[in-house]
Amino acid sequence: MGSLPLTVCSGLLVVAALGPAAQAAHAADGGTLAAAPAAPAPGAEVTLKVSGCTGSQAVAASRAFAADARLTGAQGALSGSARVGSTVGPGAYEVKVTCADRVVDGRITVAAMGKGASAAPVDAAAHFATVATSGSGPDTAQAVTGLALASVAAVAVGLRTRRVRRTR
Repeated sequence: MGSLPLTVCSGLLVVAALGPAAQAAHAADGGTLAAAPAAPAPGAEVTLKVSGCTGSQAVAASRAFAADARLTGAQGALSGSARVGSTVGPGAYEVKVTCADRVVDGRITVAAMGKGASAAPVDAAAHFATVATSGSGPDTAQAVTGLALASVAAVAVGLRTRRVRRTR
């Protein structure tokens, strides 16, 4: 393989490796909100995780929640929990997370209560639970850096292999 094809292949390898990471980085700029369980029943506790906030605290508000949820964390990943109101009907509800530097919008879907299920009453004034995020993964910048370093390593191995084959 000549010098030009090797350069083109290496460039394509870098673009292929970094393309999805760049898209993820761009998508993360707006922030995302994830809720678990995906479809809670009335009275259920929901764990909220938001990415894209630079501060260490945020507040999540929704008509579905018995009270606003306080989210805490670091490195752009905040989490916390909220309880769905016991009288909330089934359907989709907007969730607005207010961070230090932006507002992240999301949506949760409240499921209909099953037969025999009951919702526990919630003291809305006393509910401010938080979840630690110490086990969260790398942020977008760290992921992009890792992909770039892996791409450089792959190119270096390819060049080294080519040199070794040429001297034989």
